[in-house]
Parts: sequence; C-alpha cells; structure tokens
Amino acid sequence: MAFQTASGASLSVSASQPATYDSTGFAALTYTVVGEITNIGEFGKEFATVTHNPLATRGTKKGKGSYNNGTLSPALALDPDDAGQDIMETLLDSDNPGSFLVTLQDGTKYYLEGLVMSFKPSVGDIDSVVTASTSVEVTDNDIVKVAAA
Repeated sequence: MAFQTASGASLSVSASQPATYDSTGFAALTYTVVGEITNIGEFGKEFATVTHNPLATRGTKKGKGSYNNGTLSPALALDPDDAGQDIMETLLDSDNPGSFLVTLQDGTKYYLEGLVMSFKPSVGDIDSVVTASTSVEVTDNDIVKVAAA
C-alpha cells in the first residue's frame, strides 16, 4: 500500500520515562490510550536555518543549526472518565515529561517524550461536542519509529 489513512490511529500516554530512549526502553512502559482523539497532529524534527552573508560573494550561505522536535497538538472530545485524558491532565501539573505512543493504521509506532503544556476544555454552541485542545512539547530526545511488523 502506498499510503494509509488516519483512520484507526491512536495516541497513548504513560506518566513514566523509559530506562533507555530506544524502542526497547519505550516498549517496556505501560501505556493508556487517550480516548476520543479526533486529530493527533504533526510532530518531527525541524532544523533552524543558519545563514552567513559574505560581502565578497553577495550570496547567502545556509547550514543547519539547532533542531526542535515540534509540538504535538492532539484534539479530542472531552471525557472526564477517560484514563488517558486523566494522565494528560496529571502531566499538565507536573514538570516531568510523559512518554507518548502514536500508532498508525498499519501498526507503525512512533515513541516520543513530551511535556504537557496545555489541556484546555472548549464549550461551543448547542450543536457541538465539548472538546479539549492540548499541547505537548516534544523533548530533545530522539523520536523512535518502529516499522509495522
């Protein structure tokens, strides 16, 4: 299959950090699925552009500087009884990062560590679902991808 849809994807969370930041360390943790996720969002390494403008050549030379693993911004329908959402709210009040697992439809897994920076309920109009927007700052530890078996 050349592509897959987001259908069937899931986000899981653990309040623990792995012993090692590799597939073995992350897989050893116990994860809880975050319920009612409607959009997991994007994540991944993005480098800052470093530039230098020598007077003699007039051109801009470019290089790669520091990187940022991004911000995960899951959207969800608020469920006060959901254990995964409870863990995210607990991590919001902690300075410690949590461990996250994004599982795609085909079984591909992405493990990452992040700080829960926001968990904000949103109450709309009479014909809308009560939702929550969240923000997870992915730490500088490598995001670990495990291909589907």
